[in-house]
Amino acid sequence: MNLTLFDLDGTLIPVDSDHAFGAFMVDVGWVDGAVWGARNDEFFAQYNAGTLDLPAYVDFATSAWRSRPLAEAHAMRERFMNEVMKPALRPEAVALVEQHRAAGDLIALVTATNEFVTAPIAAAFGIEHLIAVQLERDPDGHYTGAIQGVPSFREGKIARVQDWLQGLEAQWQGFERVTFYSDSTNDLPLLERVSHPVATNPSPALAQIAAERGWPQFQLFA
Repeated sequence: MNLTLFDLDGTLIPVDSDHAFGAFMVDVGWVDGAVWGARNDEFFAQYNAGTLDLPAYVDFATSAWRSRPLAEAHAMRERFMNEVMKPALRPEAVALVEQHRAAGDLIALVTATNEFVTAPIAAAFGIEHLIAVQLERDPDGHYTGAIQGVPSFREGKIARVQDWLQGLEAQWQGFERVTFYSDSTNDLPLLERVSHPVATNPSPALAQIAAERGWPQFQLFA
């Protein structure tokens, strides 16, 4: 069996789901458009520059919805899926996932976006295994704005994949081929760890690194 790992934002979808969810919070009036929206854009720029303070961003991003009743937050997330994310699910991305599924690969979505935003996106792709940033909850089940455990970000993606494989009683060397699709230099640690890195819709920086190292480059979206 082969193992295939997919990054999400910019890789399987042509948008950043975390940033898009923040913009949606502005659109529906749950946060102040001028102040909160500008801060959301600042964090997105930091991510693209490789300087993101992830705990600070998670605290900020979840502040838009975590104080509301969970049923209300879930209903708004469903609206987000229907209005924003489902139109962003490109058939060529769905076909790529299905190609690996048909080949019998073990598949996981490995993303630095939090589980609240990405769980329904993984489900829309039919991907059972989601490795996302886990959100801490208090004893009453309310989200606190903190990260639980190791975040699936940069080097943390390797640790989280290893923990997931151990839970399946599997290990890296047990797979004939381990493929990882990603668009971002933030994912260099995991790209360097797998046997078959694929720079997918790569940023200019990743495209340069891929060219230097002889990694395949794949433009999934036109």
